[in-house]
Amino acid sequence: MQIFGVDIGGSGIKGAPVDLERGELAQERCKVLTPHPATPEGVADGVRQVVEHFGWSGPVGLTFPGVVTGGATVRTAANVDKSWVGTDARALFAERLGGLPVTVVNDADAAGVAEMRFGAGRGRRGTVIVLTFGTGIGSAVFVDGVLLPNTELGHLELDGHEAEKRASSKVRDEEDLSWEQWAHRVQKYLAHVEMLFSPELFVIGGGVSRKAHKFLPRIEGISAEIVPAQLQNNAGIVGAAMRAADLA
Repeated sequence: MQIFGVDIGGSGIKGAPVDLERGELAQERCKVLTPHPATPEGVADGVRQVVEHFGWSGPVGLTFPGVVTGGATVRTAANVDKSWVGTDARALFAERLGGLPVTVVNDADAAGVAEMRFGAGRGRRGTVIVLTFGTGIGSAVFVDGVLLPNTELGHLELDGHEAEKRASSKVRDEEDLSWEQWAHRVQKYLAHVEMLFSPELFVIGGGVSRKAHKFLPRIEGISAEIVPAQLQNNAGIVGAAMRAADLA
């Protein structure tokens, strides 16, 4: 079975049909740049461009980088335009995609459910926290495989700032931090999250997971096991498609 998944991020909008039996992309993904400012209309145009690239005409699952309630309403917009707050994202995308069935889910939650079913969290019990490092820091918290949605742990305070303003992958690039310097910041963040939630496992995702060997070995003093995401930066696309299939 194939369902289309789209992952909307602060820097890019990427999507592809997903093979839901294997948890893999069925075709090479298409990616367009997220418009700036990332307004609802601009982002919706980008999503349409990605979906039309494949000539897709079935259900579409989409992620959004913020809190999404009821599978539709956007409640926060940290890394996109503030005009998203209060928007019925499901209705907007359905209209822009010509009436295709649409589901919308928080981006980190989507990545998390994909990792728990097909990736690094598969078969793991207890408390598992999936963290995606990109433009911001997304989080998905699971207890015995059950998701607690919209946790947004990237907005915890770290050194007097929101954690994602200190330890996101974007900040590493902007401040030209070495891998060792950035790993130290990530370590402080993980220690804070561990103090609050005592997880058995951290799964580190986002685009930076492709380079996990450059920073994970430098992280010390964390009791929980720390592993890179297996689906890497495709986890959001897969999770979005999974959500669409669940509601189809």
